[in-house]
Amino acid sequence: MTVVDNAVYVGGTRDSEPDSLDRTLELLRDRDGDGPGGFAWIGLLRPDKNELDLLARELSLPALAVEDAVHAHQRPKLERYDDVEFVVLRPAWYVDEDEDVQVGEIHLFLGHDFVVTVRHAETPELSSVRQRLEDDPELLGLGPRAVLYAVLDRVVDDYRPVLRGLRDDIDQIETQVFGGDPSVSRRIYQLSREVIELQRSVEPLRDVLAGLLTETADDESRVVLHRGMRDVADHQAQTSESAENFRQLLGNILQVNAALVGQRQNEEMRKLSETSLAQGEEVKRISSWAAILFAPSLIGAIYGMNFEHIPETQWTLGYPFALGLMVLASLTLYIVFSKRGWL
Repeated sequence: MTVVDNAVYVGGTRDSEPDSLDRTLELLRDRDGDGPGGFAWIGLLRPDKNELDLLARELSLPALAVEDAVHAHQRPKLERYDDVEFVVLRPAWYVDEDEDVQVGEIHLFLGHDFVVTVRHAETPELSSVRQRLEDDPELLGLGPRAVLYAVLDRVVDDYRPVLRGLRDDIDQIETQVFGGDPSVSRRIYQLSREVIELQRSVEPLRDVLAGLLTETADDESRVVLHRGMRDVADHQAQTSESAENFRQLLGNILQVNAALVGQRQNEEMRKLSETSLAQGEEVKRISSWAAILFAPSLIGAIYGMNFEHIPETQWTLGYPFALGLMVLASLTLYIVFSKRGWL
């Protein structure tokens, strides 16, 4: 069985602890008509379909809600089916080791004499919620709605450590962005997804709490519950606002990071261009000197050919003429290249 805790409460105190669901259901039938304050609280962890079907038959739970509880993956909501209310909550917690936000799911079935809590994750553990209520018989005496309030309060309070963890991650990301860490874009995207997941858990609670506050607004017997729900609603609004601010801040950081990456790329391109220009200047200098040296080499090569009939070799002024031609060609090329700035 996946029963975590199972107790019957009367007048705000634990009256009995049945050893099975069948015994609990039997006690409920026997206590029918005992008056307000008598109810059973059945806590389940990852129940299978057969267990929920048993409860559905005995407690007249709505089939659609039971199906949702079996398959999970629901958004936070409050649904009413005649005498039964079905509430879905999505608690969240921050895992320091992985710097990750994990989201679970809690389903509650509430009737006039029972509460069934269905958890699909080990966290949050609701024994502390049960202990808190048992330490406050006056509050617990208000019945199943008191359990709903206490679970809601725990879920919303648990969002605070998540916000602190996200705030620390954002501070680290800001340092990475301005430090030029190339892997920061991926982390920004992952953190944005986590913030959005948190918003999906928090935002729908506004409507849930608004409906619950409306129910208790004019009920003098539930003044304590109304004040508690209003406090939870305030914390939910603060959490929602913080999550939205984180989402916008991450969007701005992503834009800043893109601008810094573009700036660094432009700087790299500028350096590459300057390097290319410098290399081009060196190539021009080398080419210019190569051309200057090539001119006398060409003239010398022509004069050095071993042919018999070369007029210049028989000319008395042929040698000084060749040297002069070499100097003149080299000087002409030097002047031309100097004017063009190649030297």
